[in-house]
Amino acid sequence: MTYRKITATKIFDGYCFRENAVLVVDENGVVDAFLPRKEAGEGVETFDGILSPGLINCHCHLELSHMKGKIPEGTGLVDFVFKVVTERSATEEEILEAIATAEDEMKRNGIVAVGDICNNTLTLPQKQKGHLHYYNFIEASGWLPAISNARFERAKMIYDAYVSGQGSMENRESSTTATGNRQTSNTSIVPHAPYSVSENLWQAIQPYFENKVVSIHNQETRFEDEFFVHGTGDFERMYELMKIDNSHHQPTNRSSLQSYFNKLSRAEKIILVHNTFTAEEDVAYVRRETTNVRQESYPPQTFFCLCVNANQYIETALPPVEMLRKNGCNLVLGTDSLASNWNLSILDEMKTIRKNFPQIPLEELLTWATSNGAKALGMDGFLGSFEKGKKPGVILLQLNLLAVKTVLF
Repeated sequence: MTYRKITATKIFDGYCFRENAVLVVDENGVVDAFLPRKEAGEGVETFDGILSPGLINCHCHLELSHMKGKIPEGTGLVDFVFKVVTERSATEEEILEAIATAEDEMKRNGIVAVGDICNNTLTLPQKQKGHLHYYNFIEASGWLPAISNARFERAKMIYDAYVSGQGSMENRESSTTATGNRQTSNTSIVPHAPYSVSENLWQAIQPYFENKVVSIHNQETRFEDEFFVHGTGDFERMYELMKIDNSHHQPTNRSSLQSYFNKLSRAEKIILVHNTFTAEEDVAYVRRETTNVRQESYPPQTFFCLCVNANQYIETALPPVEMLRKNGCNLVLGTDSLASNWNLSILDEMKTIRKNFPQIPLEELLTWATSNGAKALGMDGFLGSFEKGKKPGVILLQLNLLAVKTVLF
């Protein structure tokens, strides 16, 4: 077997920078070792920039790629959601072409794995090609209790299609940890958001959280908490726009997160997405709910996913990054969709964070984008870090983070 010896101005291993080191990978891109530079011998490839494991996009809506540029910036969440629901139609050919183009964009941007929201099976043919690793979040939504049965059955049908459609590929690619082949069978049924899932629907989907990764859109607008605390705010207008009867809703007198979070307790990992208006009391609540709930490692591990460019695109706002850091939250990064972002680039998400929060060390930011993201999606056994036996991809970032290119995929 042949090996490549690679070094650069800096090497980030998924956790920290390694000094005077050489990364050794086999011909398949599987990590073999780190060597001190003086012991690496001849044939070392040297790059100008930062070598890093491939980037992890923990939140995306690949199926909305055909909506790029269709929704104006700054609409606010309610009008954005309404436009997605009412203007997402297109021909299947247009949608499939946009999906393929968007996936290629992510690959070119150094992304190796994606947590992808699915409301249909249109992304499945592209995913079966095995270009990227995916965790498929089959989204269940339905605010009217009367339609909960139909909405659950629809989500279950899509779930079954992904599991069976990807199972055949998994049989051909039997080992992901040792060989780094694309893992495609990770699939969960998840709630869209607390304001779009009725109590009946929650009860139907909760058994599908067991030992799974579960994501949910969380506190993306300030009106979300108002709706749960008081039953008022802009969500009432959204239900009127959609002609949905909201009379069954009873305010909880608690924040949105505190109103639903314990419903996720069966999950192995929880990804709270956006968190634009999450408060410190909510973070404390999450910590209480996931401490000593079950023995040993059973309490679900919670990750807070930042999609800062989408937050700016929709709400012209940023999440409380410093508060989340101060409280020791597990942070990961996502891009959201091309309906709510200018592109699908984790590097651009990092650039926006650095611009607005320059005090965050680059090492920490890269950890969110690599090893933390792999842990959140349950893929840290083979992605996210340069550790022996893993095939995380090797990318090269410019020192000023202006560009990325792939060294090994």
